[in-house]
Amino acid sequence: MKKAMNSALVYLILALGAGVFYREFTKANHFSGQTTLGVLHPHLLLLGTGVCLLVAFVFKNTQPKHLHTFFTLYQVALPMMIITMGLRGIVQVKAISLSKALDASLSGIAGLSHLLLAVSLVYFLLAIRKNYLQES
Repeated sequence: MKKAMNSALVYLILALGAGVFYREFTKANHFSGQTTLGVLHPHLLLLGTGVCLLVAFVFKNTQPKHLHTFFTLYQVALPMMIITMGLRGIVQVKAISLSKALDASLSGIAGLSHLLLAVSLVYFLLAIRKNYLQES
């Protein structure tokens, strides 16, 4: 579970950095509206740090088969989602006009990352179920 604990630490650092970036970037650009950058910090804290800590604590003595699949998918999906959210937020703050194709591509990548995240969470629940049934 060293991998999960290390990931939790990395996501915590990223979450703190995202919060500072949001505050300073919007202040520097005199932006006061709603932006996707504002939710990067809580997403990283909960989905990054929180889930990785949960994995480390729930599976500290066992490693069910589905756990590896979950962790691999999750470590692809979450960064992909965070990157697309960051890009979307920067575009919103800077008021950059994207072409229809580029806007759709960004939305498509965000959708794909959410789909991968959902699939990985199903594997997580299967791993928890298997772990729970083994202990009973």
